[in-house]
Amino acid sequence: MTKKILGRVDKVDFPELKLSTIDVKIDTGAYTSAIHCSKVREENGKLYCIFESKGHPNFKSEEVVFDTYTYTDVKSSNGFKENRYKIKTNVVFFGKTYKINLTLSTRADMKFPVLIGRQFLKHKYLVDVDLENESYKQTLTP
Repeated sequence: MTKKILGRVDKVDFPELKLSTIDVKIDTGAYTSAIHCSKVREENGKLYCIFESKGHPNFKSEEVVFDTYTYTDVKSSNGFKENRYKIKTNVVFFGKTYKINLTLSTRADMKFPVLIGRQFLKHKYLVDVDLENESYKQTLTP
């Protein structure tokens, strides 16, 4: 299988979350992928999430309900461990839909509401930091 090349940033769709053209940072330093969740609550075995960020006009969803979710420990670059919710959803790169695990994080002050980590990238993509929006550019060409 030939691996496609991603740049350091891109724009992708999360169809199950009703989010499209979302700015993502490709982060080979991160193992897990993370998404900003502005409101989350756990009730009766379900996880209720709202994905919204004032700095990102495309990043706004109605409440999304997850019947299946887990918890995972995530170690930040500064060495602190944090226990986070982890969801599974779909993401679209280069017109192809993939399953992706995302931890829910507070990224309101960050430039990108989503980080794509090595766990998702492995066996699929190479990263060229000189490039940007390679997947998104492909969707623009007829």
